[in-house]
Amino acid sequence: MAAQPSKHTPMMQQYLRIKADFPDTILFYRMGDFYELFYDDAKKAAQLLDITLTARGKSGDGQPIPMAGVPFHASENYVAKLVKQGVSVAIAEQIGDPATSKGPVERKVVRVLTPGTLTDEALLDERSDNLLVALCSDQQRHGLAVLEISSGRFSVLEVDGEESLLAEVERLRPAELLLNEENSYPQAIAERTGSKRMSPWHFESDTALRLLTQQLKTRDLRGFGCEGMHTAIRAAGALLHYAQDTQRNSLPHIRSLMVEQPDDAIIIDPASRRNLEIDINQKGDDQYTLAWIMDKTATAMGSRLLKRWLNRPIRDIQQLQQRQSFIAQLISHYSAEELNKLLKQVGDIERILSRVALGSARPRDLARLRDAFSVLPDIRQQLAQLDTPLASKLHERIQEFPQWVSRLQQAIIDNPPVVVRDGGVIATGYDDELDELRGLSENAGDFLIKLEESEKQRTGLNTLKVGYNRVHGYYIEISKAQSDQAPTEYIRRQTLKNAERFITPELKEFEDKALSAKSRALSREKMLYEALVRELGEDLVALQVSAAGLSELDVLTNLAERAETLRFVAPQLVTDSVLHIQQGRHPVVENLITDPFVANDTQLDPQQRIQIITGPNMGGKSTYMRQVAVITLLAYIGSYVPAEAATLGPIDRIFTRMGSADDVAGGRSTFMVEMTETANILHNATASSLVLMDEVGRGTSTFDGLSLAWAAAAELADQINAFTLFATHYFEMTALPEHHANATNVHLKATEHDDKIIFLHSVEHGPASQSYGLQVAQLAGVPTSVINQARAQLQQLEQQAPAEAISPATATSAGQTPEPLTSEQPISEPGSAAQPLQADMFSAMPSAAENRLRELNPDDLTPRQALEALYQLQELL
Repeated sequence: MAAQPSKHTPMMQQYLRIKADFPDTILFYRMGDFYELFYDDAKKAAQLLDITLTARGKSGDGQPIPMAGVPFHASENYVAKLVKQGVSVAIAEQIGDPATSKGPVERKVVRVLTPGTLTDEALLDERSDNLLVALCSDQQRHGLAVLEISSGRFSVLEVDGEESLLAEVERLRPAELLLNEENSYPQAIAERTGSKRMSPWHFESDTALRLLTQQLKTRDLRGFGCEGMHTAIRAAGALLHYAQDTQRNSLPHIRSLMVEQPDDAIIIDPASRRNLEIDINQKGDDQYTLAWIMDKTATAMGSRLLKRWLNRPIRDIQQLQQRQSFIAQLISHYSAEELNKLLKQVGDIERILSRVALGSARPRDLARLRDAFSVLPDIRQQLAQLDTPLASKLHERIQEFPQWVSRLQQAIIDNPPVVVRDGGVIATGYDDELDELRGLSENAGDFLIKLEESEKQRTGLNTLKVGYNRVHGYYIEISKAQSDQAPTEYIRRQTLKNAERFITPELKEFEDKALSAKSRALSREKMLYEALVRELGEDLVALQVSAAGLSELDVLTNLAERAETLRFVAPQLVTDSVLHIQQGRHPVVENLITDPFVANDTQLDPQQRIQIITGPNMGGKSTYMRQVAVITLLAYIGSYVPAEAATLGPIDRIFTRMGSADDVAGGRSTFMVEMTETANILHNATASSLVLMDEVGRGTSTFDGLSLAWAAAAELADQINAFTLFATHYFEMTALPEHHANATNVHLKATEHDDKIIFLHSVEHGPASQSYGLQVAQLAGVPTSVINQARAQLQQLEQQAPAEAISPATATSAGQTPEPLTSEQPISEPGSAAQPLQADMFSAMPSAAENRLRELNPDDLTPRQALEALYQLQELL
C-alpha cells in the first residue's frame, strides 16, 4: 500500500492521483523513454511479464517503492502479453512541455486497453473478430449489444430464455462481456473469461438513448429498427459509454446500428456448435474445422466475415439464391482467380479505417490504403462483367477514390517506417517548407565546405577553417598569425592559444536554421501526417461502405474457388419440407484422409422424418450425421455444397447431441450432460429443425438407457416431427419403424476378412446385422487373451439372455409411447416370442470353441497335448 499522498514526492503524488481513477487497471506511467509501474502494479506486471522488480527510493513513510518498467519503443509487446491474459492497461503519457513545466511534467491517461476494445494491429488476431458485448436482462428477455471496435460494426439483438442467451453468447465468443450487476446470469456466463460486472446506472434507459442518438447523430432510433428493443438499447448504452471511456475518443467510425433478429438465422445451440467444430475444434484451436477447410480468403477482413456467416447461417432464400447466382457467374466467367489476385492487394482496410477514425493510424496503414485504392478500378471492372443483382450491388458499394490515390502517392514514401515519431514518412516534394527544413538539416556539411572555400578565396586567408562544436555552435577559425587580417564583419566568438574563432551574420543565420531544422522538420512532418489522417477521416463513411463491399466480394470469391477446387455443387433451396442429399461428403474428413471418401445419400421428407442408424463403432455413423449438418449449414450461407446434388427445405435450428464428458466444474456427470442436451432438443426442436442424436442413454443401465432412447426417438417422430438422424447401439431401436411410419432403418456397412474388420462406410437401408464390438476392440490393441475371454463371456450371456430379454416396443399401437421398463418386466414385440438382448447383432460372431480351435496347430501337438486340447474344447462347448 502507498503512504499518504502528502508524504510522497510531487511526481509520485501525480502518479497516485492518476492511479486512483484506474484502481483495477495496470497503469503504464510514461517517464522519458520508459513506462514505469509502481506498487501492486509493478509486482503483478513483474510476475505476468517476467520482468525485473526493483525499487525507486523510499516513500514518505520510509518504505521502498516497488517499481518495474518497460522500454517505450517495445511497449506493444508487453501490453499485448497483458491483454491476452485478460488484464486491462491504462496508458498515461506526458502531455506537458518539460522545458516550461514547473514540477512534474503534466501527464494524463490517453487510452485504456482492455481485451474487448483493441484496435492495434499487433494486439489482434487479424483473422478473428474481437468483440465487446454488453448484456442486460429483464426477467426472461435478454438484450445484447455487440461492438467490434476495430471495424466499427455495432449491432443489437434480443432473445428470450436462458438457452437462447447461451447460444448467442457462444456464437459471439466475446473477448469482454459487460454484465449488469443487478441481474443474475447462468454460471456459464457469469464465470466466463472476460466477464465484467458494471453498476446498474450504466444500463439506465434515458442515458442509453441519449448516448446512442448523440453517437449516431439522430433524434431517435426509429431509422435503425430498434426503438422497441428496450433491454438491447440499455445494453448498447452501457457498451458505448465503456468504449468511449476506454478509447478517450468519440469513436467517429461508429456511424450505424444494425439489428439482428433471431428468426432471420438458423439457431445453433452451444453444444451443437462445439460438436460441429465450425471454427473452433474440441481442443480449442482452429485446425481441422469447417472454417479451416473453407477459408482461402484473400484478406483478413474477408476471413472474419466468412466465419460470421458460418456461425450465423441465414434463412432468407432470396439472399441465398443471389449469392449462389453470383458464385455461378464467377465460375462460368473464370473471374475468381483474377479477383483473388486483386483482393490480395487490398489488405485489411476495414481495421485500418477504424485506426484512421481513432487517430491511431500508422504510416504503413496509409501506404496500404494507397495500394488498396489503386486496385479498386480493376476490381470494379471485373464486377461490371458479371450480370447478377448482387454483382450490381457490389459494384455500386465499392467506389473508386482517385483523389486519395494521387494524394497518398504524393504524400507517403513507398516503404514508410512503422511510426512517424522519427520522421522519414512524408515524401519529398509534398511540402516545400518540410523540404527546406530537411535540406538544412541534411546538407549542413556541404554548406560549410562551400562556405569555407568561398571565404578562403574572398579573404585570401589560407589558415581559415569552418567548424562546429556543441558548446559554441558554428564558427570560422583563423590562426593567431592571420587573425588580425580578419574582415571587419567577422565577430570574435572565442580565443584559443593558437587561433581565434569568429562568427558572421551569414553563418549565424545558417546556425539558427540548421540547429533547429531537424526538430522543426519532425514537428512539421508530424503536423502534415496528422492533417492527412484527419482529412481521410472526413471520407470515412464512403470508405467503410467500400470496405464492407470488398469483404463480401472476398468471401464470395473464396466460395467460388472452394466450389471448384473441392467439387461442390449448387444446392436447391425450396419451400417444401425436404432434405435430400445425393452422394454427400464431409469436406473436412475428405481432405484429411488418403483413401477415397465414401459418399452417401440422405433422404428426409414428410414420409421419412427420422433415420435410426446402426452399425459398428468406427463405422462412420458420426461422420455421416455431421456431414448432413455441415451440408445444411453451407447451403444456408449461400455456398455450394459437397455432394452430387442437394435439395433442402426450410431449417430453423440445428441440434446435435454427440459425445459427452463430465462437467466437473459444474458438478454434472456425463449422463447428466447428455440428458441436459437431450432435454434442450426435446423442448426447443420444431418440425423445421435438423436433429442429430448419437448414443442417447449410454451413460446409465441398459434398461434405463434403452427406455430413454426409445422415448426420445418416439417424441421426435410423433410430436416434434423434426428431421432426425438417430444413431444407436441399442439394436432394439430398430423396431421403431414398425410403430412409427415416418421412421426408417439405415446402417453403416462393415465386413470381416481374415478375422479382421473392414469398414465400408457406406449407408445401406435396413438395420445392422452385427455390432463388431470385439473386432473394434481388437483393432484398438486390446490383448488377445482379453478378447478371447470376452468372447467366452459373450457366449455365456447370450445363452442366459432369453429368460431376461427385453424390448422397448411395448406400445399397444403404432405411435404410442411405450410403458416404462423394469428389470422384472421382460418385454417382447407384440405377438412374438422374447428374443435375446441384441442377439441378432452378435449371431454371426464365432464361438469361444471355434476361436480356440483356430488357434490350435495339430502338427505342433504331442498326443497328450492333443487330448488336453480336446477336453478344453469340450468344456467350451
